Amino acid sequence: MRTITMKKLSVAIIAILVLTLLAGCGSGSKKDAAPEGPASDKAYIMDKGAMKIGITIYAPMNYYEGGALVGFDTEFTYAVCEKLGVAPEFVEINWDTKEVELAAQNIDCIWNGLTVTEKRRENMKFSTSYIKNMQVVVIRIADKGVYTSLESLADAKLCAEIGSAGETAVMDNDILKTADYTAMAKQTDTLMEVKAGTSDAAILDYTAAKALVGEGTSYSDLMILPAVELDAEEYAIGFRVDSDIVADVNKIIADLISDGTLDRIAEKYELTDSLLSNQ
Repeated sequence: MRTITMKKLSVAIIAILVLTLLAGCGSGSKKDAAPEGPASDKAYIMDKGAMKIGITIYAPMNYYEGGALVGFDTEFTYAVCEKLGVAPEFVEINWDTKEVELAAQNIDCIWNGLTVTEKRRENMKFSTSYIKNMQVVVIRIADKGVYTSLESLADAKLCAEIGSAGETAVMDNDILKTADYTAMAKQTDTLMEVKAGTSDAAILDYTAAKALVGEGTSYSDLMILPAVELDAEEYAIGFRVDSDIVADVNKIIADLISDGTLDRIAEKYELTDSLLSNQ
């Protein structure tokens, strides 16, 4: 009886060892297997049949008119997506966390007057640049005798959109960085601050400022400070840093410039002189 029991025990131990080895081999194979899903960013977007566009709301790039989203970048997006064969899905994002949204695939690109910078190249891949822009200073018309130059703003209360080129312009300028600065959630918020008198000047995109302030606008009591231009820059579309769809988008942009489509969109939003293809 003892011999039979020992034999049974030996067989059981061997069986357990074999099963353990097989389980280990199976686990290793699963670990080494290629990840499921599309092999590229282009495949990921094309398989969905849609491209999620990260935006904020400001004229003339993306804004609402009569309940419909319009603007230069809005129409530009539709033109590119039509040629790509995908539908655009616009997602309003927090501009300060745009890189996080992009990396997490909550959006597929940032297409909203996005300034090209070397720092941003670390976290995204840019398309061909298409708009020339600069940062400008907006003040109350009533203060045009007070603020006449960059030097006159040294002790002023300034504001800009958080995470924007306007904020960078403030932080990097030897004169402006001494001022009392407040970060705002949106570019339009900076204009409300100046209009209300809680800030003396706003630093924002020229493309936005010229559309939003002055005669015939909601900010008719505000003006762009003449002869003060900060940080000339270019707009481009920001994709994930390893995205392989950028080459396709660049080819489409070249086609839209060649056939006059981009010019027609720019003319509609008074950006003809800002198009890099017209420089």
